[in-house]
Amino acid sequence: MNPVAAVKGSVLDLAPVVPVVVVEDIDHAIPLARALVAGGLPAIEVTLRTPVALDAIRAIADGVPDAVVGAGTVISARNVADSIDAGARFLVSPGWTPTLLDAMKASGVPFLPGVSTTSEVVALLEEGVEEMKFFPAEAAGGTAYLKSLAGPLPQARFCPTGGISAASAPAYLGLKNVGCVGGSWMLPADAVAAKDWARVESLAREAAALR
Repeated sequence: MNPVAAVKGSVLDLAPVVPVVVVEDIDHAIPLARALVAGGLPAIEVTLRTPVALDAIRAIADGVPDAVVGAGTVISARNVADSIDAGARFLVSPGWTPTLLDAMKASGVPFLPGVSTTSEVVALLEEGVEEMKFFPAEAAGGTAYLKSLAGPLPQARFCPTGGISAASAPAYLGLKNVGCVGGSWMLPADAVAAKDWARVESLAREAAALR
């Protein structure tokens, strides 16, 4: 496995959209990642929702050097350790606990702990964490909620994820406290199943041009 290269700057600033990827077939990992990178989306969040997820992270880390592969759905200290061992260069969680936060802090890579309430945001700010995932974005209040947070908590920056589409992404990206959004619309199931990587690349290019 290649050494894990440091992410320069913030994960929130790598691209306007972070693809949220669920890899079911390990053979899809490398061509899928290459298509996303070619389309201008280098930061790729591989969710730990399938048996091959860690193998997919490892394959992308080894085989697609221009990708910045991270692990999503990180919910335990074990997930953190396994993801780093596989080559993940950033971590994303749907929520957080003190134990999980400690593990993510100790990982040595950037991380985005998930929040959906003001109290969770304030608690992370107390811990010195200013960059977070807002999840589930649409269900938790969407752009109106994030806009409301910008006044009292201007230091917090977010990657909203959950229910965001190509149509709704620009409204999120127009908010001053949003660095990027997470989504999977550039990975339609039929295109992935058909190995239509040209279509994935085209949709990724459209997403990369949203801001």
